[in-house]
Amino acid sequence: MHYYTLKEYCDLIEREGLLSGSELMGKEALEIKYLTFNSKDVKPRSLFVCKGVSFKTEYLLEAVSKGAVAYISETDYSEDVRIPAIFVSNVRKAMPPLAEMHTNEAWKKLKITGFGGTKGKSTSTYYMKSVIDDYMAATGGKESAVLSSIDNYDGVIREESHITTAESIELQQHFLNAVESGISYLEMEVSSQALKYDRVLNMRFDVAVFLNISEDHISPIEHADMEDYFLSKMKMFALTDKAVVNLDADMADRALEYAKNAGSFVTFSLKDKTADYFVYDIHKDDHETVFKVRCDHFDEEFRLTMPGLFNVENAASVIAAADLQEIPLEYIKSGLYKARSSGRMELYESADKRVIAVVDYAHNRLSFEKLFSSVKEEFAERDIITIFGCPGYKALVRRRDLGEISGRYSKKVYLCAEDPGKEPVDQISEEIAQYVKAEGCDYEIIEDRGVCIHKAIMECKRPTIILITGKGNETRQKYGTTYAFCPSDVEYVKRYIKEYDEAPFHAIEDVK
Repeated sequence: MHYYTLKEYCDLIEREGLLSGSELMGKEALEIKYLTFNSKDVKPRSLFVCKGVSFKTEYLLEAVSKGAVAYISETDYSEDVRIPAIFVSNVRKAMPPLAEMHTNEAWKKLKITGFGGTKGKSTSTYYMKSVIDDYMAATGGKESAVLSSIDNYDGVIREESHITTAESIELQQHFLNAVESGISYLEMEVSSQALKYDRVLNMRFDVAVFLNISEDHISPIEHADMEDYFLSKMKMFALTDKAVVNLDADMADRALEYAKNAGSFVTFSLKDKTADYFVYDIHKDDHETVFKVRCDHFDEEFRLTMPGLFNVENAASVIAAADLQEIPLEYIKSGLYKARSSGRMELYESADKRVIAVVDYAHNRLSFEKLFSSVKEEFAERDIITIFGCPGYKALVRRRDLGEISGRYSKKVYLCAEDPGKEPVDQISEEIAQYVKAEGCDYEIIEDRGVCIHKAIMECKRPTIILITGKGNETRQKYGTTYAFCPSDVEYVKRYIKEYDEAPFHAIEDVK
């Protein structure tokens, strides 16, 4: 690991055109051993980045007490702390080049695939990981790294994720950990926020995939409107060597224009036979989903064992991405067949088969539409009970969209907490409820997710599918500005299906 001096970091910021001043206090030759913006994560000889509109002086003081030897900031804190400082005009734009220098451009030693879109990013990311890992296992390589909204693994860290795409300093540290662990491939989700706020600058993707887009993340603290959301996602193409575009996506024509900013691009489709990768003959074979893909050098059958017909689209994106990465076809097939995504379309069935509970991360309009239409097709004879909530003060349009869709398809909807943050849960639920009610659907507001899941399972009287969406395998709920630990939806379902199975006989009203 090569360490850079304080002067070298200062010179970098000047080359980037972001330097507004400095006070190095004669310590230009001081070697920096660590870079962080988290005062809880400071190590000896750290360069500390003062980031965020809510940054407080006490964070810098804590960082210094733990070993920070210099700081980077838009603000001069010399009245509070006497250590070297580099002042920048825009700390967000300064972070990516700083992170890249600190990690010695580790990203260049990895084959990185990024997935962007409103729906399907995490599933596609884990499908790709399954393909790569199957290939690595057969060829003596290391398990691939993954950075997602579900969890992160980089060879050093294996943790539940708090954010879809990490800040650039954390992101580049993941790259460094992976390289130092002997890992060759990394798969990741790329959020619109990460693209808007430059978290993925100073790196490139080997392959970047555009899955789809629909109205989401529109709020005062995310994207001002749909155009801002779309343009943020389109930034990914300029950061990739090869791009994959879904021709079936809304705004695909515009996306194709932006895809020209990539080194090259290919397309896939379930509808358009002119696509580079055309998907056809989709059908169910018992519990497996079977489909064929035709391109200029193969015409092959693929199988998925993970439920959900909508997952064919995610699989198609991975087939194209893996082919561009020159992964042999046999491992693309075997990897997709084995693929699983924690908290995605996880099915649990009661012993009497009356109850099927599905845990899924679906949390926006497009994912709800795909989920419900697939469930109606695959489980046409069953009632649908839905359990979900919406986050506080974010993606406000979801309350209308998810309320309407769940109300249209469900026999009953339970509304509960889903990372309410600083907004009262009842306020969020009441807003959703008006749209559920307008569809003529029964609903109940219960803040505790566990209580909702327990009640839905134990009161089931006829063949029913219970959709529990939004949280998947997450074990934390955001209340205020902190996270409270709680059982995951998967854990709740396993616990209450077991209780249901062990309970006295439940009279079935109608088993037809």
